[in-house]
Amino acid sequence: MGIISSSKSIGGITAIPCNGTLDVTIGITAAPDIVGNPTDIVLILDRSGSMAGQSLADLKIGVNMFIDIIAQATGGAPDQIGSGSHIGIVSFADTAVQDTGLITSVAALKAATAALTADGLTNHGAAFTQATALLSTSTNNRVMVMFTDGETTTGPDPSPIAAAARAMGITIYCIGLIGNTGIDVDALNDWATDPDVTHVAVAPTSADLEQLFADLAANISVPGATNIVINEALNPDFVIIAPPVTTKGTISLLTGTSFRWSIDQLGVSITESATVTFTIKHIADTTGIKHVDQSLTYTDTEGNQVSFGNPEVFVNCEPTFPADTCPEPVDVTLDGCEDFVEFNAGDLALEDTGRVLQLDVNLLNVCPGRRVALAVVLTELDQDDVPQPRGIKFFTIPGHARPTCSDVLVTCIRFVLPDDGVGLCTERVLQAQFMAHYIDNDFTCCPAVVTLS
Repeated sequence: MGIISSSKSIGGITAIPCNGTLDVTIGITAAPDIVGNPTDIVLILDRSGSMAGQSLADLKIGVNMFIDIIAQATGGAPDQIGSGSHIGIVSFADTAVQDTGLITSVAALKAATAALTADGLTNHGAAFTQATALLSTSTNNRVMVMFTDGETTTGPDPSPIAAAARAMGITIYCIGLIGNTGIDVDALNDWATDPDVTHVAVAPTSADLEQLFADLAANISVPGATNIVINEALNPDFVIIAPPVTTKGTISLLTGTSFRWSIDQLGVSITESATVTFTIKHIADTTGIKHVDQSLTYTDTEGNQVSFGNPEVFVNCEPTFPADTCPEPVDVTLDGCEDFVEFNAGDLALEDTGRVLQLDVNLLNVCPGRRVALAVVLTELDQDDVPQPRGIKFFTIPGHARPTCSDVLVTCIRFVLPDDGVGLCTERVLQAQFMAHYIDNDFTCCPAVVTLS
């Protein structure tokens, strides 16, 4: 089979602060030649209502390409899966059905795919149940490929059903499409065979499905992989801060931003996976969406074509917004030979003999270019637990220039608390209330027009 899956992951992280860190994992899985090791594959296809339109059309193209690649790899008669391997199709929405058995006819598989229509809820549990039943009597290597664009909305919990299939020796791959109802990547990781990085792939749009299905099938024509060399070169905005750790092979650090991963052989006699993990740190000072890689290349003796993808993360280097600024400092200069200086710092009014309370608040999901009005109300509970007013402040938070809605950290909101005779070492119970809303909007009043007929 060769390299049957490959990917690069940053653990679902979408944003980090300036000079923040990321844990990166690269993974590959290789398997023996499908001609000498017949394999039965069940494609589990989501046809729930959210798949209607272009998503379902693109899915069918990807599935047809997968079938064609397997047919060519197994060297069967024209329009047939050969070498003892089979493909079956299970589709699901409110319930799941076996659209075909484990068959070899390419035409029948494509006809079943073409007949799929989108409607209903999403029942992953029933889908795994039907696929397991289809593979239960197979004596070949057994593989499931689960495709879905949403979370489970009906039926039993899929997790134990998928776990039972894995316990039977069935390998599970999951392909997720970021659809209208959202995708639960944690659930895909739970269902799929470990390691997740080599058995789970997520497509941002349905147009990417063709490539994902092709990548999964394209390397089935060659046995395992030998003399693997992977060269990683990071985006110069990042640097490796901990030596990469691999489960198989050796790592050679080349520079602070690059390394070489070498593996003698993988998946030659049994299906095997290998991963390398490392931590990187952002070292630039610019805000924006940054790809992790400058380049990532793969070679082996068998000529496997491998694509890892290039994860991206939004790096926020914009400063936090200080609500209250500190008082201006007074400059005092000492000449080199002066050991005593008398300096008049001017007048200073005492604010209070009490304490200073400083608050920070993180405004969630603020849209670009829109100012926010922020109010902070401070009260204190007296001995009878009755709230007493201690102050109120209003701020205008300027709009940010990030490409998407993002969190805005507001810092240094200061209140000076009167002593009120309680003493500096007495415990005090304070309550802070925050209220925020947009200042900028496109609202206009309707014109007062009266038409007399």
